[in-house]
Amino acid sequence: MRYQVKAKQENSKMCLVCGLKNQFGLRSAFYELDNDELLALFTPMEEHQSYPGRLHGGIATAILDETIGRAIMIWHEDLWGVTISFSTRFRQPVPLDEELRVVGRVTKDARRYFEGTGEILLADGSVAVEGQGKFLKLPLNKIADFDFDEQEWRVVPAESDPEVVDF
Repeated sequence: MRYQVKAKQENSKMCLVCGLKNQFGLRSAFYELDNDELLALFTPMEEHQSYPGRLHGGIATAILDETIGRAIMIWHEDLWGVTISFSTRFRQPVPLDEELRVVGRVTKDARRYFEGTGEILLADGSVAVEGQGKFLKLPLNKIADFDFDEQEWRVVPAESDPEVVDF
């Protein structure tokens, strides 16, 4: 299927998943799609391995958690998802040094929490890892002392930003 990118979400400075200045981070980019799913793109590095040439399962879980947790921001820009519970199912090894796609979606939107699912997709479109979680909806000022300027929280355009994606 082909999807239009509606918007790009913000990155920060030091977050493990989205921090653009975290030398050991994933430096993921997040895109809101016209089917109301969130797409993350990232390329795991050697520092993210467990077994040689394979992405560490904890890192796979982290990118799924972040992608699903951010999906709520498609509808509620001022609310963030704080993980209540999360489960991961590993189906195939995830390679390093190639761009991977992560797709997340909200499956239930209640007053105080939401639930979601997501997948890490390999280059051939097959599912490598599945995740599902339950997240508390909170405004950022209830989660942490977050200075948007200090954390460099903003959309950072890149030449590689897609306008359309297929998967």
